[in-house]
Amino acid sequence: MSLPLPATAAGPHHVRRDCRACGGGRLTQFVDLGPQPLANSLPRSPAEFATELFFPMGVYLCEDCGLVQLVDVIDPELLFRDYVYVTGTSDTIAAHNVGYARTVVQLLALTGKDLVVEVASNDGSLLSRFQTHGVRTLGVEPARNIAAIARAAGIETISEFFNEAAGPAIRASHGPAKVVIGNNVLAHVDEPVGFLRGAAALLEEDGLVITEVPYLREFVDRLEYDTVYHEHLCYFSVSALMRLAERAGLSIIRVDHVPVHGGSIRMYAAKRARHPQHAPAVQALAAAELADGLTTLSRFQRFATDVSRQREALRALLTRLKAEGRTVAGYGAPAKGNTQLNYCGITTDLMAWTVDKSPHKVGRYIPGTHQPILPAAELLARQPDYTVILAWNFAEEIMRQQAEYHARGGKFILPLPAPVIC
Repeated sequence: MSLPLPATAAGPHHVRRDCRACGGGRLTQFVDLGPQPLANSLPRSPAEFATELFFPMGVYLCEDCGLVQLVDVIDPELLFRDYVYVTGTSDTIAAHNVGYARTVVQLLALTGKDLVVEVASNDGSLLSRFQTHGVRTLGVEPARNIAAIARAAGIETISEFFNEAAGPAIRASHGPAKVVIGNNVLAHVDEPVGFLRGAAALLEEDGLVITEVPYLREFVDRLEYDTVYHEHLCYFSVSALMRLAERAGLSIIRVDHVPVHGGSIRMYAAKRARHPQHAPAVQALAAAELADGLTTLSRFQRFATDVSRQREALRALLTRLKAEGRTVAGYGAPAKGNTQLNYCGITTDLMAWTVDKSPHKVGRYIPGTHQPILPAAELLARQPDYTVILAWNFAEEIMRQQAEYHARGGKFILPLPAPVIC
């Protein structure tokens, strides 16, 4: 099945001038993370270093609706057609998916007659959990290499982008969906209102659009600036999600707070014709954000100051360890780690290499800073004195799996919100 591709400007990069949530609004930059490479474009060999692409990465606040966003937009064909992030490699995400599917199945009393569609379904890990409940599933995943993994696992998957026109097209070919899920994808699309409209058009009248997004409150409170990369065009508060939902003809009936990815929220949205207003509990969350200053420029200017201080502290720590003759490696090659390494200027002189569990990353290099990515077993084999956990959202899982490294005297460094040795 072929779906309409997203509209893109000529060339791989263009600059957006209007707010994605309210359609207008004044966009004000509050932090500049400098020119950054594409965080998931991992070079395969040193021969590719000279041709890496770098793009601006300023972060902006819409002072009218409070949506935090990027204005530099990279062609999604460049970002997503060949992808290296696979959800199925994490024990934490696997456990999360079990509970996620159970919650949705029970909430809507799903049966074998119901269809669950997941947009940006990756390797089908979440949809496979719905299959264990006997529910029909369909994945939509633009990364052809990852979609092939899902199909091999028995998950029917359309390898195309999803947008406003895609919802009616999928409905025509597969029938209406009881649930349309989008995990960590709403932030990736340049037209989130159109994305939600497409999801709403695919729904049965009493169905739900359910999305998970990293929560802006944690982003600010935990100084999660490294979650900024070119794929993540938006950083959501409940207030901004409400504005997006309204423009898409949806009302938010429930918001769950979930711990994955450094703190996320799961939005449940229904057609506005059936639910004319956002739920009172959702409106209360938005009111709390307003009271806490989470939509004000001054709060994000303080955030920018703290980001600069974190960079200075991390570089000072690694520089001191180098002067003492200590060896330092990294754990993980996540997109967030790549942003942090490039912003902080941490090249191979301060961190020689990193390890990762994903076979899609091992053998490649960190973009921009060029640390080789080795198999996870190399952490014990080489036993560096210190290991910076770049995939800090999985820190507990990583430290549990690498208990032997710690027992032998290795120490971990958690880089955010301030570097800590443990």
